[in-house]
Amino acid sequence: MPSIKVAILGFGTVGEGIYRILNERKEEIRQETGHTIDIVSILVRDKSKERRVTVGTVITTDVQEILLNPDIDVIFEAIVGEEPAFSYLIEAIDKGYHVITANKAMFAKHGPALVKHAEAHGVQARYEATTAGGVPIIRTITSLLPADRVRRIRGILNGTSNFILTKMREEEIPFKAALHEAQQLGYAEADPTDDVSGMDAFRKLMILSALAFGRQPDWQDVPIVGIDGATTEGVQDASKGKLRYRHIADISIDEDGILRGSVGPVLIGADHPLYGVDGVDNAIIVDTDHLGSLTLIGPGAGMYPTGSAMVGDLLQVIGKREVVTVSN
Repeated sequence: MPSIKVAILGFGTVGEGIYRILNERKEEIRQETGHTIDIVSILVRDKSKERRVTVGTVITTDVQEILLNPDIDVIFEAIVGEEPAFSYLIEAIDKGYHVITANKAMFAKHGPALVKHAEAHGVQARYEATTAGGVPIIRTITSLLPADRVRRIRGILNGTSNFILTKMREEEIPFKAALHEAQQLGYAEADPTDDVSGMDAFRKLMILSALAFGRQPDWQDVPIVGIDGATTEGVQDASKGKLRYRHIADISIDEDGILRGSVGPVLIGADHPLYGVDGVDNAIIVDTDHLGSLTLIGPGAGMYPTGSAMVGDLLQVIGKREVVTVSN
């Protein structure tokens, strides 16, 4: 039976999620695909930290130990920040590896170039996990594009912000208390700036724009407002009026091909499709010419939603093209 050998770059929340899912679902994946998945290497920052990993998995701080391994077929990238993640993936593609990333900061800026580079080298660069966690929005839009035209995408793209706004409304607690709870539950990082400032949602919006419209608007032309200015009084006043604050990212294209985007808190009523989306869930509405409006809802934060999206990308790689070991 064919064996697919993978490496994981980064072993934080996302990297560990990938590792757990691949091990927990190993037999199911074998039955579904006819392939066994072997995790051969994991890149970490601190090799001395104790980790529970399968015997035979190499833990290394040297990325070249992975990139120079001719037996590896697929590389999962779960590193924070643009660099060195982008450089690592370019080198991996040069060596003939398929790559799967969850890095929205890197992909929002370098995604089109990365995908083009992969195509030129006959491998795949997949990125479902960069946007909306466990919601398969990338695959959905990709399947729509050949037969339809996307006009607008809007939705809740940051589960942390949605969790905080939900807590502020339901429990009448201040922003800082809700944020602290999100951090305690692992939904928010120790430095939550990207989540609460709106930058995380903005980057995801830019990824969707590039996919749906083939380009992004000028970043400086997109107003970005976070939820860090939200008050208990404001949230409660809205609730009394049967309205709810949702942090919504919105991008659309008009008949002249002009893109318009925005990111920020929006007051919506009970008739809005995003009204009932609470907690860490993400929700995305895609408006098209022929299908009309399609809404996808699912978990957008946490170890397993993101890890599951990346493993889903691996299954797409296996299904689309036989994965073979590339000799370097």
